[in-house]
Amino acid sequence: MSEKMKRHLGFLGMAMMVASIVAILSISGSYSKSVDLYSARSFSVQGEGKVISVPDVAQFSFSVITQGGVNTAEIQKENTEKTNEAIDFLKSLNISEKDIKTLRFDLNPRYESIRCYGGYDMMGKPCPLSPEIIGYTITQTVSVKIRDFANISKALAGVVENGANNVTSLSFTIDDPDALKAQAREQAIAKAQAKAEAIAKAGGFKIGKLISIYEDYYTPFYSQVKSIGVMDGMGGGESAPMPSIEPGSQEVIVNVNISYQIK
Repeated sequence: MSEKMKRHLGFLGMAMMVASIVAILSISGSYSKSVDLYSARSFSVQGEGKVISVPDVAQFSFSVITQGGVNTAEIQKENTEKTNEAIDFLKSLNISEKDIKTLRFDLNPRYESIRCYGGYDMMGKPCPLSPEIIGYTITQTVSVKIRDFANISKALAGVVENGANNVTSLSFTIDDPDALKAQAREQAIAKAQAKAEAIAKAGGFKIGKLISIYEDYYTPFYSQVKSIGVMDGMGGGESAPMPSIEPGSQEVIVNVNISYQIK
């Protein structure tokens, strides 16, 4: 290959290398510019709205537990009768059928307890290969909503007096939180907008178009009254005087995150 050709190829290779470097720098600069453009021309603000209201619904559950022999029909009949007595009592307090709901119905076997040593029981008889079923236990659990708080103590004591073995999970809630949520949302957005205007004024720029808005809604959890009532064997019992029940208040909180363009 002649010296002239070598010099020509060398210049060509150098030109291609320079062109490649320029292209890479151009792409890198465009990417950096696009990222900086977005981050420099937008900003985000947060706002929280809080509405406090008195709960309008009380909720609790009660269970009727019935033990018996191997005749499940008899156990179910007894359990159903006691459950219906408790439900009829609730209806006598003008609690609507739609606010009384069966949550669970469980039928569980009970087995004979035999102590075996080396395959034999205490009497020296061979232990059975599988334990013998000696009876069944039926548990029926019903949830109740109470809208007239004057009936709370009556309902809690009355279901026990009318067949329930256990009363659990008394809590208070807001039946329809949408209206309160809307109020909290308005507060949150107003606070976020005020914060955006303050930032724009301090930064010497104008607020542009809305880019995005995100909302988070929650109600703080409050501990419940875990268990009320009696567990007198497997039957009901005489209930103790019920304490005064106070619903307190409940918060509805909405947080928003709003992003704006910068003019």
